[in-house]
Amino acid sequence: MIFDVCVESFPYVAGLIINGLVIGVIYALMGLGLTLIFSVLGVVSFAHGEHYMIGGFVAYFLLKWIDGFPPLLAVVFAGVATFVIGAVFDRLFLRPMHSGRVERPAEYAILVTFGFSFFLQYLTLAVIGPFPMKAQRFLDWRIKPLFGTVAMYSTRVVAALIAIVLISIVLWFMYRTWTGRGLRAVSQDKDAAAVTGINSLNMSTLAFGLGTMLAGMSGATLVQVFSWVFDVGVPASAKSFVVIVLGGMGSIPGAMLGGLMIGTLESLGAGCFPDPNRGMAYKDAFGLLVFALVLLFRPQGFFGRKL
Repeated sequence: MIFDVCVESFPYVAGLIINGLVIGVIYALMGLGLTLIFSVLGVVSFAHGEHYMIGGFVAYFLLKWIDGFPPLLAVVFAGVATFVIGAVFDRLFLRPMHSGRVERPAEYAILVTFGFSFFLQYLTLAVIGPFPMKAQRFLDWRIKPLFGTVAMYSTRVVAALIAIVLISIVLWFMYRTWTGRGLRAVSQDKDAAAVTGINSLNMSTLAFGLGTMLAGMSGATLVQVFSWVFDVGVPASAKSFVVIVLGGMGSIPGAMLGGLMIGTLESLGAGCFPDPNRGMAYKDAFGLLVFALVLLFRPQGFFGRKL
């Protein structure tokens, strides 16, 4: 039984944990973008998964149409495209909410981002079609199974390495630059930040653009791993919500911890389940079970503040 192997074989379990951390890093990058939006704007973007989807398609078509196009540059272009889309959307639809021209801002934000997600989904369906697409490997190299038992996919490792670099850049930007400190100041107290000369409206636009950019770059790194369709962002968006709620809404360390935890739990649950086929089918349930338990005993998440 696989469960007995998990109990008795440390190398097998260690391989599952490493595999889970690899995909967990990518979950963390996705959640980091969403938590950045929430911490500064105070809204949850229901279109987050669609920017993930668009980023993947941008990278896919760049690599398909231009021979020899560098994959890392395709990831950068995907980030630029989704940043522009997010910034324009914030200027047109979210700025009236922040400037006090909307009576019920919370409900407005839910409706407008939810509507935007449908718009992006079905616009993509109309333009690109419903057929799945998948990019070639960014790097053509193979990895031996971990400890001789657990398969390790080079495409996921490459995506995780890119995600680690991006997370490091975001952390440096948020904690080492004046603009990043301005974003953190606005997330803590908009009125106090305004007194020091920080324009909260511009910071909101920047935060939304950066959040969508991180989602787009996450998709661009994973288009080599999964088949890409117009609604691929729906499960990604749900996973991002789980990650940021588990770690604590608006917490950058929480988003990182939540992503790594969900990835590890899914890998261990699927790998140690008695029936491997059912284990893969129930993969999402293992993370959601722990998610429910955390919310039961600590509703604000690991790093969230008590309401």
